Amino acid sequence: MIFIVVKFETKPEFTEQWPELVAEFTTNTRGEEGNLFFDWARSLDNPNEYVLTEGFADDAAEAHVGSDHFAKAVSELPQYLAHTPKIISEKVGADSWGPMGEMQVD
Repeated sequence: MIFIVVKFETKPEFTEQWPELVAEFTTNTRGEEGNLFFDWARSLDNPNEYVLTEGFADDAAEAHVGSDHFAKAVSELPQYLAHTPKIISEKVGADSWGPMGEMQVD
């Protein structure tokens, strides 16, 4: 799996609108063949920061980056951001989420 985490810091005036601004991109990406997950979270430390966690089957990431909705997002979303997003992208030896061994809930 290609595992990706991206941090987006929004301009303060767009922070509350961010989920709406990325809604179409999110829906289209989640509908891609080979998308395993595409989940947004908001930072507890920086209220203007959203964290995107993505997973793609190994052969699906290239199609994602080549998609029309990706090109549209890359073109339109920077106007709402305070900085260039920060990314970690790695190929990992997992293909889905698993249970956490160190913490169990009965």
